[in-house]
Amino acid sequence: MKSKAGLMLCIILSVSSCGVPRDVTYFQGIDGLSRQQWEAMKQTYHTTICADDMLTINVSSWDPTVVAPFNPPAYGYYPQGEKDVNEGVQNHYSYLVDRGGDINFPILGQVHLAGLTVLEANRKLQGLIVKYAPDALVNVQIVNFKVGIFGEVVRTNMYTIPNSRISILDLIAMAGDLTINANRKNILLIRDNDGLKEHVRLDITDPNIMASPFFYLKQNDMVYVEPNKAKIRNANYSSAQQYTLTIFSTIMTGVNVLSTIILAITSQTRNN
Repeated sequence: MKSKAGLMLCIILSVSSCGVPRDVTYFQGIDGLSRQQWEAMKQTYHTTICADDMLTINVSSWDPTVVAPFNPPAYGYYPQGEKDVNEGVQNHYSYLVDRGGDINFPILGQVHLAGLTVLEANRKLQGLIVKYAPDALVNVQIVNFKVGIFGEVVRTNMYTIPNSRISILDLIAMAGDLTINANRKNILLIRDNDGLKEHVRLDITDPNIMASPFFYLKQNDMVYVEPNKAKIRNANYSSAQQYTLTIFSTIMTGVNVLSTIILAITSQTRNN
């Protein structure tokens, strides 16, 4: 009997394992993609500044004294865990993009940056500063660019991205990959567009995901990896098992109590 049970278990495991690779393997059929399909995956990615972004803006020149008014000393917010200037790490003053999309910049006053890419913001500020410092160079960075991932991943977390450029594959790698129980065909991405929420489903078993406009993430994107059907079934089965065990335990407790009472009454009757 034991040998037959072992044989049946091996057969079940071998049959069930045949269906696993197709659900787990990334980029299925990638070797068969045509040149046109690869061309369609080319994307020009630019980070767009939006409300509530925290920016550092560094203005440089051959004569640092000329641009000194545009580089106020940092205080309060220190991006990326930077240390104090006295410890050899340069900090820059941080500017919060308000709900109207503006920052309050020294000398220039209010400057509208929302909707611009980082490169466009560089050019706009440089064009405004050039009358004060003809050779000025401007470097704008988003320092609170964050994305999050949770669900069936090894490490659920919010990640700060220093260079403001990250794809869905980068995020999965940072999270330590998906678990074996992840549904790789139906990953949910939730995006905030100026207060309006939108969502999309991504399939990373399909190589064409690299042509998706959602392949590259934006600041504050949240990614949820839901469990596959097998885990959901197991979870439901486990819940049913727990409920059955609870009912069975209650019944057995009642039977034990009733048996104890009957034995006590029977013993008392015999003694009388």
